[in-house]
Amino acid sequence: MAKTPGGNRGRLKEGQPGSRAAGQPGSRAAGQEANWQNRTLFHGDNLPFLQAMDSETVDLIATDPPFKKGRDFHATPNSLAAGASFQDRWSWERDVHEEWTDQITDDHPRLMEAIESARYAHSDAMGAYLCFMAVRLLEMHRILKPVGSIYLHCDMTASHYLKAAMDAIFGSKHFLNDIIWRRATSHNDASQYGNITDNILFYGKSKGRYWDGDAIATPKTETELASAYPSSDERGAYRAADLTGPLHGARKGPPSTQPWQRYDVYELGRCWSVPKTGHYAKYIHDHLIPGYLDIEDIHARLDALDAAGMIHHPKRGKWPGLKRYRFADRGNPPQNLILEPTGFTNFSKNEEITGFETQKPIKLYQKLLHAACPDGGIVLDPFAGCATTLVAAERIGRQWVGIDLWDKAHGVVITQLQKEKLLRPDGDQRGGDLLAAGQIHYSKEPPIRQDSGETAADSLRTIERRVLSLAPWQKLSRAQIVQELTAAQSITEGLVLCAGCGRELEAPFMELDHVKPRADGGENDISNRILLCRPCNGRKNADLTMRGLIRANRKAGWMQDEKRAKHAQDLARERYEEVRYRRTWPPVTGDLFT
Repeated sequence: MAKTPGGNRGRLKEGQPGSRAAGQPGSRAAGQEANWQNRTLFHGDNLPFLQAMDSETVDLIATDPPFKKGRDFHATPNSLAAGASFQDRWSWERDVHEEWTDQITDDHPRLMEAIESARYAHSDAMGAYLCFMAVRLLEMHRILKPVGSIYLHCDMTASHYLKAAMDAIFGSKHFLNDIIWRRATSHNDASQYGNITDNILFYGKSKGRYWDGDAIATPKTETELASAYPSSDERGAYRAADLTGPLHGARKGPPSTQPWQRYDVYELGRCWSVPKTGHYAKYIHDHLIPGYLDIEDIHARLDALDAAGMIHHPKRGKWPGLKRYRFADRGNPPQNLILEPTGFTNFSKNEEITGFETQKPIKLYQKLLHAACPDGGIVLDPFAGCATTLVAAERIGRQWVGIDLWDKAHGVVITQLQKEKLLRPDGDQRGGDLLAAGQIHYSKEPPIRQDSGETAADSLRTIERRVLSLAPWQKLSRAQIVQELTAAQSITEGLVLCAGCGRELEAPFMELDHVKPRADGGENDISNRILLCRPCNGRKNADLTMRGLIRANRKAGWMQDEKRAKHAQDLARERYEEVRYRRTWPPVTGDLFT
């Protein structure tokens, strides 16, 4: 799509500490101030920092998280990153927090299905990794502007599971590319094909996302240009491109189906398709036919092009062609296969190498950022590591903010910027575009939210009231709520009474649901929870109230005993009233369903 504006929300004010001075590369008009400074590195687990960032303030997220490789990584001794390590092994029992699964199950059930599918198809470890990533990706989605997008670097180990999770979070219609990056030229895997590629999942937040593929287009060679533009006239080399398109079942009548000059394209199963938008239409308007974009009538555009000598009339052909000139060529557009630059090896000699085997080249991320972030836009890397994304952003005039758990990450950022001659080494008085060390900000404290404090983007989250302080009974986990309601809705020993149809079933056949749908502002605590059998829960979905479910069950012939169903609702309400004034709760026992 065409290059689109990045918007001003989240811009740092000109002249504030950490922002670019007016007139320097990447300078943009001041807009709403983000709740952090440009060139900030936060130190710590990235989740609380992501949760503390204002919504819709970032233009692009480009990040290289753990890949779920099932091992630990250590930096090369005597390297810049010496002593650094991170664990890429995962356990559902050790690494997954109950509040994560509660939030995802209640507010993002499709995402929970993706996580459970990973547990079932692969392992609990993969499910734990995906849960770790999911709660962070939910916050990343919220932080992105509507025109924003995200690159998530991964590899074949978990890419397909991550894509399922991102489809649930960003929407499958906003998936753009699975970019394949060749990180090595060869690899000796004795019993299989050599694995030499990584995956970079590319999603937009909306259809209006920013994109400037021209910024990273590669120029055509002379051979390619000669082949692409075989004809010539007084203006220069050109090729005759199609001026028609398929009918797609259209009937004759609209102007695009009517004859022009001696050509009746409708009789040949085509219609006129004369450029009105896009790069070449704008080029024609700016350089060849002033006012071209203002011509609405399709036949008038054909006349204007013909008068300017831009239509090729074939001696033997069924319809004319539009002359596309070589001098307007934009090069080869970026493709989803990136062959250069490759990654680093044990034999690489490059000043940017820090010693971490998972480090990626700055030029790779520079290319990615150029295409998906506007000049002066804000780039976020929540797994900043070796500072690759941050240095790439600084190189090309983008603002940046990074987060990393490693305690020496700040020093690596400083050193990498010094290597790039973007930061003054101590005592160096050179001027120009070099940055003073004081312009790199470092903080162990999350920023203070300046917005509404929402926890997920509107397109994902259901309506949620912002509770400043929760009573103890409001903090019960899903497992605790299930235990309380199972006891409350049990009339016959070993069976639970469904509040939707009046059937008594064993506990494993019951599911926890909301009385008032979350979409209508219903809460997640026990005051708004009920146990339903699986058919009732499926029928209620996220749309029906309990009254609506009772009516739907009557209509479907599923209602067994309406009085008993309403009795189960009363029992659940009574248990809530009891729990509300209780000070302690028994531990969860048994293998309860959740």
